[in-house]
Amino acid sequence: MQLTRQTALALQQEGKAAYEAGDPHDSSPYSRFGNAEQQFGYQFWTRGWITARSAAEGAEEQAEASAGR
Repeated sequence: MQLTRQTALALQQEGKAAYEAGDPHDSSPYSRFGNAEQQFGYQFWTRGWITARSAAEGAEEQAEASAGR
C-alpha cells in the first residue's frame, strides 16, 4: 500500500461505506497496532467511518429541528 493522499481518500470512502452498511466502528480490516501501513489504513478508515456517522447524526438533528421539536 502506498501511503498517499489518494490512498487516504480511498480508505476514508471504505470507512464511510462500512458505516452505511451498518458495520460497527471496530470492524476495520486494518490494525491499530500493526506496522505503518496497517496504522495508516486504520487511521483513515476510522476517520471515514466517523465522518459518515457525524453526517448521519447531523441529518437526524436537522430533521428533528424542522419537525418543530
